[in-house]
Amino acid sequence: MKIAVTGGLGFIGSHTVVELQNVGFDVVAIDNLSNSSIEVLDGIERITGKKPVFENIDLRDKAAVQDFFKKYHDLAGVIHFAASKAVGESVENPLLYYENNINALVYVLQELTQLQQANFIFSSSCTVYGQAEQMPITENASVQPAMSPYGNTKQIGEEIIQDTAKVTPLNAILLRYFNPVGAHESAEIGELPLGVPQNLVPFITQTAIGLREKLSVFGDDYPTTDGTAVRDYIHVVDLAKAHVVALQRLIHQKNETKVETFNLGTGKGSSVLEVIKAFEKVSGKALNYQIVGRREGDITEAYANTDRANNVLGWKAELGLEEALASAWKWEQKIRS
Repeated sequence: MKIAVTGGLGFIGSHTVVELQNVGFDVVAIDNLSNSSIEVLDGIERITGKKPVFENIDLRDKAAVQDFFKKYHDLAGVIHFAASKAVGESVENPLLYYENNINALVYVLQELTQLQQANFIFSSSCTVYGQAEQMPITENASVQPAMSPYGNTKQIGEEIIQDTAKVTPLNAILLRYFNPVGAHESAEIGELPLGVPQNLVPFITQTAIGLREKLSVFGDDYPTTDGTAVRDYIHVVDLAKAHVVALQRLIHQKNETKVETFNLGTGKGSSVLEVIKAFEKVSGKALNYQIVGRREGDITEAYANTDRANNVLGWKAELGLEEALASAWKWEQKIRS
């Protein structure tokens, strides 16, 4: 079966392409290389023995999207990652985020819904919950007003999918990620942030290898065990496997409703200082870090209730924080060598 993966050379996209190919899917990876590298194709091939078909397309180009679906009219589904994802940048440049994250989604759905099998997996985010009132966060937690244009594009994206499914053949699964980290154990693919990383783990590994002078810990006055913010860090390989399970659920028509939602996390929260200590343990490196003031838009804690993903989707995170950090460190060392 042929599957299109948008943003297929990105961090989560590339790992998902690997897992799709591992179970026998034919993959067409779409990417405009704005936040990824063409070399990722070689990494995927070295892991799986097969290079996916690659199409260099900017999904904001409606005609290019139409041409793609004319060429690949036999798709069994689309997994949609392609989106800008830096919270801070979205605050500074909201129109870029609305154009890239909303227009591209609309253009893909317009074409996908013309196909016989309109199966769609959407890369969403736990940011839709804002600062949830209860931990762990279930799928029934209320969607809060977005803290950033990025978060808003995920909420709007989910609404677009819900509305579209009501009146078209579309079947969709919304996957709300918590905090993806790590790299493939082979160190052939991993996270490649452009410029200064926005996320904790790449900043940790870049500090450890000497690329950054020190790591800033934003706030130690949160109402948590050690005062630092708590997040649910999920290994990117576990996350990738969840997309394969979700896609198979739609292909085999196991979905209970036209649009289903699942939280993807480990069910366990880790504080920033706990992540730092875990990294120091697996790497043997002492990290230079300092406590600074809170960062605007950061919430106190967020971790997933994984019951629905475990019991209904039939997926469970297998890899722990230390394994994720060890793989991220192996990847960092490889790309700097």
